[in-house]
Amino acid sequence: MVAGMLAGAVATAVLAAGGGAVGGAAPCYEMRVGARFAPPTAFVSPSAITYDTKLVPAGSSIEVEQRGGPGDMAVTVRVKGMDPGRAYGAHVHQKPCGADPAAAGGHYQHREDPVRPSEDPAYVNAENEVWLDFTAGRDGWGTATARHGWEFRPGGAGSVVLHREQGGAGDRVACFTVPFAPLG
Repeated sequence: MVAGMLAGAVATAVLAAGGGAVGGAAPCYEMRVGARFAPPTAFVSPSAITYDTKLVPAGSSIEVEQRGGPGDMAVTVRVKGMDPGRAYGAHVHQKPCGADPAAAGGHYQHREDPVRPSEDPAYVNAENEVWLDFTAGRDGWGTATARHGWEFRPGGAGSVVLHREQGGAGDRVACFTVPFAPLG
């Protein structure tokens, strides 16, 4: 079953040039990838890991899309099967997911805070980071989009982490490794 979920995740990855628009400009990059969440103890290491199966049940799903061009980027997250009515925090993080929730590192920051862990509001904010907070509807579905006038640095973004609370921090309840790319 897990192998089928991973095959589905690989099958949904799409990298293409052209089509659509972000902010009225033709994008030069588009990526969409999805997977189903599984616990870190799954037989095959999942790309979407749930650390809290009450808030992110095994088998629930996530899809992440990145679109844009130089100086113009949008990241969208879509989830299904979440705890209905629950508010979740979600952010792009620096590294891929791992069995330990801390493996994903800190939030991706356009202007990097020289102090780690980053807690300075001048760096920890929705304009400098990619915040994708959402509230799951009665059907357990949720979506959010963040748009920025910048793009990711090469190798700087590696995952989307779902948090227990909305805003800048909170316990990590799930993580999805995403092949983000610089657009320029």
